Amino acid sequence: MTLTEVLEQIRDIDAGVAADTQRRLDRLTKPQGSLGRLEELAVQYCAITGERKPVVPRAMVVTFAADHGVVDEGVSAYPRDVTAQMVLNFLRGGAGVNVLARHGGVEVRVIDIGVAHEFESIVGLINHKLMKGTRNLAREPAMDRSTAERALMIGLELASDAAREGIGLIGTGEMGIGNTTSSAAITALFTGVPVEEVTGTGTGIDEQGRARKISVIERALAHHHPDPHDPLDVLSKIGGLEIAGMAGLILGAAKARVPVVLDGFIAGAAALIANGLQPRSRQYMIASHRSVEKGHRMLLEKLRLKPLFDLDLRLGEGTGACLGMGFVQAAIKVLTEMATFGEAGVSERNA
Repeated sequence: MTLTEVLEQIRDIDAGVAADTQRRLDRLTKPQGSLGRLEELAVQYCAITGERKPVVPRAMVVTFAADHGVVDEGVSAYPRDVTAQMVLNFLRGGAGVNVLARHGGVEVRVIDIGVAHEFESIVGLINHKLMKGTRNLAREPAMDRSTAERALMIGLELASDAAREGIGLIGTGEMGIGNTTSSAAITALFTGVPVEEVTGTGTGIDEQGRARKISVIERALAHHHPDPHDPLDVLSKIGGLEIAGMAGLILGAAKARVPVVLDGFIAGAAALIANGLQPRSRQYMIASHRSVEKGHRMLLEKLRLKPLFDLDLRLGEGTGACLGMGFVQAAIKVLTEMATFGEAGVSERNA
């Protein structure tokens, strides 16, 4: 199946199921609307899946790992080698995403889509390496258009496979030193906000480093002229392989009618790409949190997504998505386990 065919098969979520779900929520033993965002999540989940009496779904976070050539410009506080080292940490279960996934009963799948390292055969690592990192976007396009499309298709296929396995809730995760540079470039392009206002400190660079990062992004945008009306052009010129993989994951989940819980800033950049390719995919997205990264707020506003929480997170990996999936599961339990006024024999409010 081609990318175009997949995009054509993504449909609007079910408004009828949404209305039925809201009616049940309004009959539960509580003042109407008193569980706030949890009620909204229950409605969205049911409208996405088409289920009026859902069971709590199996949850999985997919963590894509890839390197970025732009690290050569001094935009990160950490060396490129950290990407591969963190992949090994994920596989040993020692990273933040592993801890929060265990806490929430979430499965973690780690995808090498473009790490600049040749791993030996390792149990748990899914190898979809397309390049040993992108090229330096400050000097040349990050990748060619066909590679960007292949990366999208990898994410699409992973989402389709997960849905066939019975996964009912998918979270986005990533690891890639230098990826906040690509994400800030994508955010500036799609939101129209100046680069300086969407570029943060990433892994912890100082103000001099941030100024250098801003300059790199501005030069890349001026040099490549990525077309915001052509998301594949954007991905190929200023994107990352893990960003493309996450964008494909979002689109594949939308096609399969599976909700996607977004992590932070880099996942948000992937969501901008997915939304550009198929605006209906936005209906399947749930923003877990608002990152400390400067551009994340503007990005979420562009997508018209309201985050579930703000804990000053900026780690990535899928950590926020793991926490967000817990909220979705709680919302489903509220819908399905709370009694209605009639079932409980509780008097309803006076008119």
